[in-house]
Amino acid sequence: MAKRLFATCLLILSLPLCAAERVVSLAPSMSEIMLELGAEARLVGMLDGGPRPAELADVPSVGRFGTLELETLLSLRPDLVLLAPGSLPDAQLQQLRDLRIPLYQGTPPDLQALAEQFAEIGERVGRAERGRQLRDDFRAGIAELRARYRREPSLAVFYQVWHQPLYSVGAEQILGDALAVCGARNVFADVRLPAPQVSIEAVLARQPQVILGGSGAELEHWRAWPQVPAVRLNQLWPVPDKGLERPSFQMLAATARLCELLQQARSD
Repeated sequence: MAKRLFATCLLILSLPLCAAERVVSLAPSMSEIMLELGAEARLVGMLDGGPRPAELADVPSVGRFGTLELETLLSLRPDLVLLAPGSLPDAQLQQLRDLRIPLYQGTPPDLQALAEQFAEIGERVGRAERGRQLRDDFRAGIAELRARYRREPSLAVFYQVWHQPLYSVGAEQILGDALAVCGARNVFADVRLPAPQVSIEAVLARQPQVILGGSGAELEHWRAWPQVPAVRLNQLWPVPDKGLERPSFQMLAATARLCELLQQARSD
């Protein structure tokens, strides 16, 4: 059904894309982008993966992160499904492809690509002008932050995604680009994995000047390693805004807060 409606729309309107009217989001970042585009009325289902924005409290659930209720999704008759890497197991993702439901998978490796994503999704959900405005505003905001905070040499930062076991951020990840905007560098940017598991010894070898983590409690174990500059300088800090881990427009403000924190590290 979704394939037939989509093809008919393309034929009648003679447009490169037809504005989707029934959208299912399978990632919190995509749900936020729908809100930022002013397209939340088109959101007919979403996968739960944490607290919901109040504006989306009544949107039907299609399961929880990692466990899609496929029958529920199909009952909503979506003409577009938005997802991010890791939203679904590979087998369920292939099922959606086999059903020919139009998919948009957001995989922005950097902040410029994220900006373009606003315009692309806006085009697909009938908010093209708003999407272009978000793109332009985001680009301008990032350029301003880069001009204000980027310095040489860059600060060496270890971004601790989880502490037991240790996980970090690898190459070509948008978080690494946010660090670069702020005049810092991800000490594991050379690891060709999105979220590598790392050892304490590997962190010690890379001598980070700042260690960021989910909370102060998650960072306390580093006190046992005073030879690490971040420990010696007492620069073990909670991530200032967890919005850094959700690539939507709000990431601009989250990056600004990150830059302010890292500027403090330079001053200390």
